[in-house]
Order: sequence, then C-alpha cells, then structure tokens
Amino acid sequence: MTHTNVRTRWVAQARLDSPLGPLTVAATAQGLGGLWFDGQRHHPGPLDAPLDPQQRFIVQARHELACYWQRQLPNGFQVPLDAAGTPFQQAVWRVLCTIPAGQTCSYGAVAAAVGRPNAVRAAGAAIGRNPLSIIVPCHRVLGRQGSLTGYAGGLERKQSLLALEAG
Repeated sequence: MTHTNVRTRWVAQARLDSPLGPLTVAATAQGLGGLWFDGQRHHPGPLDAPLDPQQRFIVQARHELACYWQRQLPNGFQVPLDAAGTPFQQAVWRVLCTIPAGQTCSYGAVAAAVGRPNAVRAAGAAIGRNPLSIIVPCHRVLGRQGSLTGYAGGLERKQSLLALEAG
C-alpha cells in the first residue's frame, strides 16, 4: 500500500458477488483501493469511477477472491494495493497483511507491531477504517481473550471469514 492522499482518484469500479453478499471493488491507476460489502460501515458511498469489470486490478482481485472462497489461495492475495489513509493507518494495514490465514491476533498486538503499544484504540480505529475488506484481513483481529469484536462488515461476516480460513 502506497497511497496516502485521502482524495482517491478512482479509475474503475465493479460489483462482485460473494458467498457473504455483494461487494463493490474499486481501483486506482496503481492498484486496488477499495473492497466493501454492501451496507458496510465506512463505505464511501457512490464512487466517481466508471464501471469497468475488466480493469486489470479488478480482474486480478475477482480471480483471487474466487480462489479464496474455495480455500485455494496458498500464497495469499497478490493484487497490488493502493488504499488511501494516514501514515498510521497505512502502518496498521501493513501489519494486518502479515497475519496468516487461519490465525488471529489482538488489537494490542497490532498496536505493538506498529511501534505504538499504548495506541490500542487508535489501532482499532484504523482497523475499522480498512477500505479493503477480506484482502487486508482485519477480520483476523480479535478482542481480549479472543472475543469476537468489531467488524465493519458485521460480526456474522467476520465469524464466517474466520470459519472459512480455519478450514
């Protein structure tokens, strides 16, 4: 993830079906910038981008998501990412990308991994603002003692994603 400008310049968007409901996917010229479930908190609303399901990052994301749903994505997502966020958000999202499928960690561990062990709430806020559901795996972050807390796409989806990855 390289994009830090909060005003994203979308070049394409598309709608995707998933086992957990419809998704909107959006790309910049540098990579995938957004992937949101319908009704997800912090969804940006209508995007100023043409519908282009054949845009290269969208095609790659659609293929990789299809493999993910079939549990056939052994090397994780490889689509280039270009999510807009603050430097702190970017750091948190990079940490999320290091959590392997089938594993989880705590909000405190994420805060510590970005070098801010006392910024657990700020890390939680950054996790909640993740614009790349599933691909940047914020669903792998759990509360204290492994409690299932917070997911912008809804706790039922979080539980389903964790169950899928657990095999």
